[in-house]
Amino acid sequence: MINLATVKPSARAQNLAEESQKDPRVVELMLQESNGILRVRVGTIIVEHKLGFVCANAGIDHSNVIYNEKEEHVLLLPQDPDQSARNIREQIQQKIGVKIGVMIIDSHGRAWRNGTVGICIGLSGIPALIDERGWKDLFGGTLQITIVGIADELAAAASLMMGQAAEGIPAVHVRGFPYPLGEGTLKEMLRPKEQDMFR
Repeated sequence: MINLATVKPSARAQNLAEESQKDPRVVELMLQESNGILRVRVGTIIVEHKLGFVCANAGIDHSNVIYNEKEEHVLLLPQDPDQSARNIREQIQQKIGVKIGVMIIDSHGRAWRNGTVGICIGLSGIPALIDERGWKDLFGGTLQITIVGIADELAAAASLMMGQAAEGIPAVHVRGFPYPLGEGTLKEMLRPKEQDMFR
């Protein structure tokens, strides 16, 4: 959590803030949290976050942050979401003695569809992807290219239950995960730049 009163915008942040009509202090944080700016329009700056994924406004959030007239805070994404998930997982497992998986999720927009969905930005004890190439379909055909982003699918389902506003549900306990638990990482879910056809 960052107090915006402590942020001094650079000249670049001032220029981008004017173009996007955003708070220059928030734009400065976006620059600090990003590898690069991809697109700018009024109200939105699309970046490659320093964690490697593309998102709006570097994932910086004003919502669900305590506000008072003396201080204005924003939330940044975790520095290492995989490690955050690992820490939470280890603490819970020590308390309950049961093997679990933990995911850190965030709401993201999508380039070709309206509305935000939950996606996984960090995980521990759960696979990120399931490679179904070679599996049989309903008619006996062999799957050729199907790699399922199960962490994102699970994140979207959890996000639906958690809500986006004042629901007050910070975590969702999921049962019946249909695949074996195993280690996954955020990096597995990120498409390499040389395979990115849209940047």
